[in-house]
Amino acid sequence: MENQINGKNAESKYNKWIVVLSVAIPLVVAALFGVNLKKLGYNVQPLSFLPPIYATVNGLTAIVLVVAVMAIKNGKQKLHENLMKFAITLSVAFLAMYVAYHMTSDSTKFGGEGAIKYVYYFILITHIILSVVIIPFVLITYVRAITKSFERHKKIARITYPLWLYVAVTGVIVYLMISPYYVH
Repeated sequence: MENQINGKNAESKYNKWIVVLSVAIPLVVAALFGVNLKKLGYNVQPLSFLPPIYATVNGLTAIVLVVAVMAIKNGKQKLHENLMKFAITLSVAFLAMYVAYHMTSDSTKFGGEGAIKYVYYFILITHIILSVVIIPFVLITYVRAITKSFERHKKIARITYPLWLYVAVTGVIVYLMISPYYVH
C-alpha cells in the first residue's frame, strides 16, 4: 500500500506534462497538417517517398508492442522496458515523417468505390480518433512504469496496449488501401 502511495506521489509531478503533451501534440499536428509549404511559396521537394516508410514504422511498432507484451509475460522486465521505449520512439518518428509528408505534399484522396470506400473511411476515422486518444494512455502507462507503480501500470496497460496496437495496425491498413492512389 505504501509503495502505491509513493508511486502516486511520484506520478503527480508528471501529470501537467501528460496534460500539456496530450493537448499540444494533436493541436500541433493538426495545425502543421494544414500547412503546405509548396502552396506557401517555398521551393520544397515533395517527400513522396515517406508514406511506405512511415507505414513500415507503424508495422514495426505493432510487432514491437506484441513482442514487448510477450517479454513481460515471460518475466523479462528489462527487455519489456527497452521494447516499450523503442515503440514510443517509433511512434514519434512516425509522427515526424507523417507531418513532414503532409507539409510538402498534397493529400491523396481515396479512389475506391462502393462498400470498400465505407470500410476505408471507418478504418481511417477510428485510426485518427484513437491516435489522439492513445497519447495520454501511453504517457500515463509509461509514467506509472518509471515511477514503479507497477500494479497501476498493469491496470492501464491492459487498455493502452490494444488501443495502441489497433492504431499501429490500422496505420498500415490505411496505407495499403490508399497507396494505389498516390501520385508519383
